[in-house]
Amino acid sequence: MSRTQHFVLCFRCPDKPGIIAAVSSFLFEQGCDIRDAAQYGDPDTCNFFVRIQLAAPAELDCAELDARIQPLVQSQQLDYTLHDMQRRMRTLIAVSRQGHCLNDLLHRWHCGLLHTDIAGVVSNHEDFRRLTEWYGLPFHYLPMNDGGKARQEQKLLELIEKDNVDLLVLARYMQVLSEDLCEKLQGACINIHHSFLPSFKGAKPYHRAHERGVKLIGATAHFVTPDLDEGPIIEQDVVRVNHTHSAEDMVNMGREVEARVLANAVGWYVEHRIMLNGQKTIVFP
Repeated sequence: MSRTQHFVLCFRCPDKPGIIAAVSSFLFEQGCDIRDAAQYGDPDTCNFFVRIQLAAPAELDCAELDARIQPLVQSQQLDYTLHDMQRRMRTLIAVSRQGHCLNDLLHRWHCGLLHTDIAGVVSNHEDFRRLTEWYGLPFHYLPMNDGGKARQEQKLLELIEKDNVDLLVLARYMQVLSEDLCEKLQGACINIHHSFLPSFKGAKPYHRAHERGVKLIGATAHFVTPDLDEGPIIEQDVVRVNHTHSAEDMVNMGREVEARVLANAVGWYVEHRIMLNGQKTIVFP
């Protein structure tokens, strides 16, 4: 049997009848087999969102399929991406001094549960050099006192470009990215915030939640934008608390939730399951 190529086609377009029929017919004509498909029509924006996982003949590579799809793109007004599933996305993880999310991501990756190539770990502290190198990954120490924030972020950008990084993950990286860096990484940088946004943005959300006597605390994975903790939300989860829990108890209880939420978001991103829809996201199962 000849080797089969596997691709993911994601697109958005104005919602109208016949889109799926047109795309399915095109893929059939190319000898492709649809293995999985999900779609959503947004009544608020009148846009149609689709993710298709397909198998293609061995002789049809990603570049050739991309060239052939152009007439369909024009006729259906598709805003699309086409990904070769044989190429894993490259992820860079940024961390400061709390390592629970980093450790969880590295463990999942090491066990084959996170389908990405981790390019390395970057930090403004040395705390997790040993952990990172134990996994056989490069550790990049970028302190803030070496030329200030602008110089540190420039080094981070150079690292992203040199290592062909597709996604930057802020795994409890306790630095606010500059507006310029946020714009350059738009749609390619995920942060974990230790609260159930939009509640308790900014610093020490567990302590503020404790002061308010909340009964649920949570974590939010979102895309990074220049507006602090305002980016499109990808994933959230909560855990129940009560009056007996101190702020420190909440911090400890929240760690597991943070790790799980961030891992879900990263996993969906590298499998091309997330699509931006204005200030919201669509996450296909």
